[in-house]
Amino acid sequence: MVFIPYLAPMTKKVILKAKRSAAVERFHPWVFSGAVKNIEGEVQDGDIVEVCKADGSYLATGHYQEGSITVRLFSFQQSTPDQGFWDAKIGRALQYRRHLGLAGGQHSTNCFRLAHAEGDGLPGLIIDIYNKTAVVQCHSIGMHREMEKISRALQNNFGGHLEAIYDKSAETLPRQYALGIENRYVFGAGSPGPVLEYGNTFQVDWEAGQKTGFFLDQRENRRLAGQYAPDKKVLNAFCYSGGFSVYALQAGAHSVDSVDVSKKAIELTEANVQLNGLPPERHRAHAMDVMDFLRSADNDYELMIVDPPAFAKSLKKRHQAVQGYKRLNALAMSRIQPGGILFTFSCSQVVSQQLFYDTIVAAALESGRQARVMHQLSQPADHPVSIFHSEGSYLKGLVLYLE
Repeated sequence: MVFIPYLAPMTKKVILKAKRSAAVERFHPWVFSGAVKNIEGEVQDGDIVEVCKADGSYLATGHYQEGSITVRLFSFQQSTPDQGFWDAKIGRALQYRRHLGLAGGQHSTNCFRLAHAEGDGLPGLIIDIYNKTAVVQCHSIGMHREMEKISRALQNNFGGHLEAIYDKSAETLPRQYALGIENRYVFGAGSPGPVLEYGNTFQVDWEAGQKTGFFLDQRENRRLAGQYAPDKKVLNAFCYSGGFSVYALQAGAHSVDSVDVSKKAIELTEANVQLNGLPPERHRAHAMDVMDFLRSADNDYELMIVDPPAFAKSLKKRHQAVQGYKRLNALAMSRIQPGGILFTFSCSQVVSQQLFYDTIVAAALESGRQARVMHQLSQPADHPVSIFHSEGSYLKGLVLYLE
């Protein structure tokens, strides 16, 4: 018998060009294709690679994927990403949410974001918790290839408190790779059901709904809007499942109009209003285009929420998006009576906070309205932004008092 020695698989390495390692040394989690000098080893999309300086010294570890962002880094310490590694990663994310008071079994809120991509050192990975179900959404091939370990890490950290894990990555992965992917339960089984947010009940459809089923990033902003809603005539534009509408009605709004072009969204909004036992006579739902609704609306709203979907997902469409935000907000401002309040948002990552602010200034000038900034809003703490990755700040909001 011939003895064949075991040969450990060669570590695949991405070597950076000279003077192109500074960003990684500052813990930025992306390696761009233009910084790559050469690659050692045969690499495929999703492979784990080590990123090294031009002299070969180690910098970080991440997932390789051909494209402008060539490596998404999940560790700046040389280690083996085995089950224990992912257990620790998910464990740290969970401990942070416990510090926020979101993962301690509190009775008024049982839905929150557990893993927020680069903000938690997990680029390409989103995990949202809906009561006893975890919904996982991968945005990179590498993270999706770790699904078994991520699923096990969730079970190890939550124990019996987690009953199901649903992989909802088919819509967010690169098209060619996603051809063989189906959304499915990778652990347990279940069906969409109600969750609690600050005592309000919402029906969340993580299987067929947008994103992971609910816009958890507006939780604190919904709560703030409720504080201004008592006795007011309210418009919730782009209402989706009616989160802002429910908070306004719970707070004692005089009336609420919910508008969304999606009939399914309107049905979900009406279901959530009913689920919370709110008086139906104070709520009107409209399945129509928001701009068309605003053009025909009265100009006596006292509180308005304008929370559109992302108008731009690439730099090429940023100018077009800015013009869209300006037109939308100028029209919205014209429908708010003096002394009224506007909550306005952008979730377009390529539109910076300053650019959004300047766009709303332009909208106020176009509408001829004087406005005071009451609040500058962002995403909540369970959607953290790494201090080394400012691109993770995507949600911008302004609350304006209009005269």
